[in-house]
Amino acid sequence: MATDGDQPHSHTTPIRVRYCETDAMGYLHHGEYANYFEVARTELLRVEGGCYAALEEAGYYLVVAELATKFRKPARYDDVLDVTATTVAVSPVKLVHEYAVERNGELLTTARTVLACVDRDGRIQRMPDDVVRSAGG
Repeated sequence: MATDGDQPHSHTTPIRVRYCETDAMGYLHHGEYANYFEVARTELLRVEGGCYAALEEAGYYLVVAELATKFRKPARYDDVLDVTATTVAVSPVKLVHEYAVERNGELLTTARTVLACVDRDGRIQRMPDDVVRSAGG
């Protein structure tokens, strides 16, 4: 568990559902959730002092190796969702995040991703020390 004084590293990002992200029934399309998780994960890294652009400039890429999502209730066009990303595990080559998507405090969706650290050629690399530190490892 990634901790800092026994507190997981997490951050909540508000995201408004856009019309173009919905299906014919007006629900947020299931494929859009991965984008929301990425936004929340990027903001979490940013508030922890990291930056994806700087990682990429240094030749490191964090790629999604696993994604599992549980849909409980649908979100609709114009809903404001709170997407919380939490770093739950850090290893030398991967980061594990969990997500909660809420609308007005009601849990709609949960998810989990595993990110692997790779180089420009897709070969597994050791996570940079500053990423491990900022993620709580």
